[in-house]
Amino acid sequence: MSAPQMVLVGPMGVGKSTVGQLLAERLGVGYRDTDDDIVAEQGRSIAEIFVDEGEPAFRALEKQAVHRALAEHDGVLALGGGAILDADTRALLAGQRVAYLSMDVEEAVKRTGLNAARPLLAVNPRKQWRELMEARRHLYEEVATAVVTTDGRTPEEVTQEVLSALELKEA
Repeated sequence: MSAPQMVLVGPMGVGKSTVGQLLAERLGVGYRDTDDDIVAEQGRSIAEIFVDEGEPAFRALEKQAVHRALAEHDGVLALGGGAILDADTRALLAGQRVAYLSMDVEEAVKRTGLNAARPLLAVNPRKQWRELMEARRHLYEEVATAVVTTDGRTPEEVTQEVLSALELKEA
């Protein structure tokens, strides 16, 4: 059983994929994203899974994907924005190096446009994003070894901050 060198958590659009890939490069390890795993396994987008089967079905797929990735992957692992909603997943993250990438709503608007491709933000995106963060922020903080704010920072700056916060050495 292996474990990731680090796990990235945070809301949709915060930059987990971009920063995760940069971290993997800098550490000389592989990068994996559980959302990508689900899309590859299901042969359709996450938005399609939400529409066709609903959020509970997606969360079940997500839980399986996260648990599998935590057991198999030894590089940098990025989790979907809602993965931390599951108590079993949070328990598995205990003892892992977890960086919570955070941002405020204005930054979220700039980065994602809060568009309809985000199924949980389809109606009144700013209000829904704020509500999601109110429900999730304490869970992100609960699993985090380090919290790194991404507002107004480049992916390279965030990457460096994560490496420093988690005390990891580049390859």
